[in-house]
Amino acid sequence: MQALFIGQTYIDVTFLTDRMPTGDEKHVASAYAISFGGNAVTAAFCCAKLGIAPDVLATVADDWLGRMFLDMASKYGIAVHARKVRTSSLSFIMPNDGKRAIVRCRDDDYLHSFPILHLSGCRALHLDGHQPDAAIHYAKLCREAGILTSLDGGGLRSNTHELLDFIDVAIVAERLCQQMRYEPAAMLDYLKSRGCRIGGVTLGERGLIWYDETGAVRMLPALAVPFARVLDTSGAGDVFHGAYVYSYLTNPAKSWEQHFRFAQAAAAYKIQHLGNEAGLPTLAEIAAVKHEFGMQS
Repeated sequence: MQALFIGQTYIDVTFLTDRMPTGDEKHVASAYAISFGGNAVTAAFCCAKLGIAPDVLATVADDWLGRMFLDMASKYGIAVHARKVRTSSLSFIMPNDGKRAIVRCRDDDYLHSFPILHLSGCRALHLDGHQPDAAIHYAKLCREAGILTSLDGGGLRSNTHELLDFIDVAIVAERLCQQMRYEPAAMLDYLKSRGCRIGGVTLGERGLIWYDETGAVRMLPALAVPFARVLDTSGAGDVFHGAYVYSYLTNPAKSWEQHFRFAQAAAAYKIQHLGNEAGLPTLAEIAAVKHEFGMQS
């Protein structure tokens, strides 16, 4: 095991339509994609696509969608440690004008406790806050073992405050700031107060505000992807997280700015493709994005 990702599994149905039917209407979408979903799960697939297949502790149901997910994971060489639920979770995603509307159908009623795994060889843990008991358990173990711990703070969870005590790298969404009634700068101060060595807030098209090991606050502007090429922003943050974990695993000696720039290029690739799987970049595709936008390595 090189890395462990823990989260909630979804099957994503992403579709493009110029309008939503109402009443007894029917309407045909112009395009659609079906893929794996979930914050940490999508990040894991991104890491695997780039060349390092992590282990995933994720929810899996014994139904045809659950079997489809396991088949997807096998294709990417991802080892799945299943936590059983009765039914698979679904996300219906409608990208529109640079935004995305999402309806989720989620089963997080776990039928069993989380599996106990051996962390031999593990160098990074990435969490999205789902499965809060497993997240705390493994965050504590990894912190004690000197394994890098990373959090995708996409939204406020029941254990967010406690979990941050064991997180080295916390990159959170602007949505979490809104939920906690913090401006982004105040959120950085909060993350520092919880002991996070690296902290940041993703701001969509405005980029990333973050602080480094010294506590110095930095701004990483977003890449100027032409609006006409922005097809689907859903999953871009997950790809960002998966890419920086991959970059860290590949070369821990690089600065976090370098890791984030690499991840930024990966996310810029994602938003130009419909669905999570189509939006996972290869190393060559990340290099092409960097070249197009004049990014330094």
